[in-house]
Amino acid sequence: MARYGAIEAGGTKFLVAVGEDPLLLEGVARIETSNQPQETMAAVIGYFRRAGRLDALGVATFGPVDFASGRITTTPKLAWRDFPLRGVLEQELGVPVGFDTDVNGAALAEARCGAGRGIDDLVYFTVGTGIGGGALAGGRLVHGLMHSEMGHLLVRRAADEVPGFAGVCPYHGDCLEGMASGPAIEARWGHKGEALPANHPAWRVEADYLAQACINVACVLSPRVIVLGGGVMEQPQLLGMIRGRVVEYANGYFPLPRIERPALQYPGLSGALILAGEAAR
Repeated sequence: MARYGAIEAGGTKFLVAVGEDPLLLEGVARIETSNQPQETMAAVIGYFRRAGRLDALGVATFGPVDFASGRITTTPKLAWRDFPLRGVLEQELGVPVGFDTDVNGAALAEARCGAGRGIDDLVYFTVGTGIGGGALAGGRLVHGLMHSEMGHLLVRRAADEVPGFAGVCPYHGDCLEGMASGPAIEARWGHKGEALPANHPAWRVEADYLAQACINVACVLSPRVIVLGGGVMEQPQLLGMIRGRVVEYANGYFPLPRIERPALQYPGLSGALILAGEAAR
């Protein structure tokens, strides 16, 4: 059987694994994302050289990225700007490399073998240190001028918003990421989300912004399933609050997608393994 490598490249950590089946990842390991890309890449390349024969490699990476060149572009991690991630891996490991964003990889995996198994129209959001979104439409990952940047959707202020809170996005202030990411929760309330009780008003505000995101993508892409992942979504009460707010926003005008948690332990990593299989064809 073919054997593939998988990388989920994040601003905090790289997850790496090998295998043949996205549901059976082998040797999952974490490598810290250094401020010196060469350090991180040396550890990543060393892992795969020790893993033995590979037929292809898949990468689901933080961005923004340029698909034509395989480079990371205007990331806030300055040392990684313009880093030729795909090219370095191709040169060092000598195998085809499938390359996409981390959230597109997660969307692909959740559609093929996760919460949207068998669904060709799915959107995946990750809500954590930042917010990102990837989309599958008609069974194909959505690409265009670049890739989706759903974390920077413009949103209107939630009804329970703290007066004067300007948002934390360094580019846009009060975009979705600026208002609903983990750092936005901490900046607004003075505590990380995990320290806030389930009945704290923070979660009404958070549910409002994430419901707006769901409504926006439902209007544009009409997915059958929206999957909400990431650390912020580990709050058990939040999913139900978002679903309820989505119904209120839709006001009966159009059918609503299912809104689910991820079914996979490592959606981005499983997606990277699928990308590797496609690169090998």
